[in-house]
Amino acid sequence: MDQVTAAVLEAGKLFREGFEASKDVRHKGTVDLVTQYDVAVENLLKERIGKSMPDHTIIGEESADEHERAEKAIYIDPIDGTTNFIHKIPFCAISIGVWESGRPEAAVVYNPILNELFTAEKDKGAFCNGRPIRVSETSDLQQSLLATGFPYTKVERGRDFRWVVRTMENLLPYTQDIRRFGAASIDLCYVANGILDGFYECNLKPWDVAAGILLIEEAGGNVSNHLGDPYRLGDPVIVATNGKNHGKLLAKLAKYEEA
Repeated sequence: MDQVTAAVLEAGKLFREGFEASKDVRHKGTVDLVTQYDVAVENLLKERIGKSMPDHTIIGEESADEHERAEKAIYIDPIDGTTNFIHKIPFCAISIGVWESGRPEAAVVYNPILNELFTAEKDKGAFCNGRPIRVSETSDLQQSLLATGFPYTKVERGRDFRWVVRTMENLLPYTQDIRRFGAASIDLCYVANGILDGFYECNLKPWDVAAGILLIEEAGGNVSNHLGDPYRLGDPVIVATNGKNHGKLLAKLAKYEEA
């Protein structure tokens, strides 16, 4: 954990430099962006972590097959929230999840711009800047502040788009409100930290959620798919809450298979 955290803090210096600098922006898709700093941060992390954990397969957003699986894996999102990063909106982060045998073992999410360092190890609790964190106590969905995100596939106006619109229509009147920060790793950390009461989104990649899942579990929360089953990397929908409003949130989500 110390070695992973040290690598992330080192990469955070490059991250902060890039946040303020001019960027070379390329398109991976219609609205899916990448900069030279995404690649540089990932390369730095792969080099540092690869040396200290050579028996793990490193699966990074900018260099790996998203469907790659390994018994021991390290999922790296070098800049989660690249669009925010490009526009100098401070909700963006480095996210690293260490998994073994299909379960998370360690997690680090670092927002260098807001100086928020979230860490967790299995059965050892969750922390923000070294301080223990816990999920909120809100059980009433109407009083719950939630977050969500919009998938890049929205431009196709297909099932993901229809599911987002129908779920928002079903859910919004029955919540305190819904936020959209634009970085799933931060959304998950804010649920773990009790800032948000829940989060849901569809079509996320393993590197988006591999760290945040453990942080929520170690902070006392609950993570599932849209059917209420334990979330597995690659499931079409992730639902993360403080656990007290989980069933109520699930009941308001549109049925993904029917969207």
